[in-house]
Amino acid sequence: MAQADDMTETGNGTAEERRAGSRVRSVVDRWRRDPGIWRRGTVVSVSALLLALLMVLHRHIPNDIGNTGSLIETFLPWFGLFVPVLAGLALLRRSATALIAVLVPAIVWANLFGGLVTDKNGPGGDLTVVTHNVNADNPDPEGTARAVAGSGADVLALVELKPGMVPVYEAALADAYPHHSVRGTVGVWSRYPLGDSRPVDIRMGWTRAMRTTVAAPDGPVAVYVAHLPSVRVKLKAGFTANQRDRSADQLGQAIAQEPERRVILLGDLNGTMNDRSLNAVTSQLRSTQGAAGDGMGFSWPAAFPMARIDQILVRGVEPVASWSLPRTDSDHLPIAARVTF
Repeated sequence: MAQADDMTETGNGTAEERRAGSRVRSVVDRWRRDPGIWRRGTVVSVSALLLALLMVLHRHIPNDIGNTGSLIETFLPWFGLFVPVLAGLALLRRSATALIAVLVPAIVWANLFGGLVTDKNGPGGDLTVVTHNVNADNPDPEGTARAVAGSGADVLALVELKPGMVPVYEAALADAYPHHSVRGTVGVWSRYPLGDSRPVDIRMGWTRAMRTTVAAPDGPVAVYVAHLPSVRVKLKAGFTANQRDRSADQLGQAIAQEPERRVILLGDLNGTMNDRSLNAVTSQLRSTQGAAGDGMGFSWPAAFPMARIDQILVRGVEPVASWSLPRTDSDHLPIAARVTF
């Protein structure tokens, strides 16, 4: 029995496919005959171009008023969400001009962040490092310690250590890490011997940064651990990051004077690699996430990560993989990296 025409299949495809193609041609024909297709969508077009300019020129946005530039740079990757919104508005307005304009911020965003969305993790590595802001008010420090120890890290950095909880972390990590050093609210646990451990003054009035030398099998590496001051977004004051910025400059000076060729910085910098206020640090070191990461690697807040303010930065070693670890009872995600000497 012959089938209905809409169920037949020919060399040109099914009837359903032909109908879909016909609908597309119909829309294109209507747009082609529409005299306003190039005149409509001015607001969308201008908005798209302004978005592109903001992303291209973000380093020229002044910090004089409320550290606006740093605030924008902290969440710069999220500005890409405006691209599909503008594209939808361009389609709604049936504006060819706006659609073309939307391509500009799309290309800019892809140029800035497209390389981060892919998985660049590679095999191998001589040293695995993990850093975690454990949260001073963590309700389960022992469980958090076991979770990060389970990552298999050779070197583990913990920041925001509450003094009364340090013995809990020491006991929970003792079997996996025979060597450790704690200075103030930051600490390093290592499978390999540590030497020349000392605090680093970042002008906070108490110790929130340190350095140590890890005697790794393939050679010594200077490991810095830092927890830079917190930042806040306030209605009247804007992005209050001045103390963070001063501490970053001081940390950058300490790293610049480091005699070891191999350097790894671990910790919560309360800023992203895009934030120009961290330039004293980021200009000297590479981000493992940027070089060899899996996706954006956002680490905060743990419930819905929106920014990578926890960092693993290196000099004199080659990143081969970088990733985020599962959530603990902290408000930050732990992050990890493998490097080769």
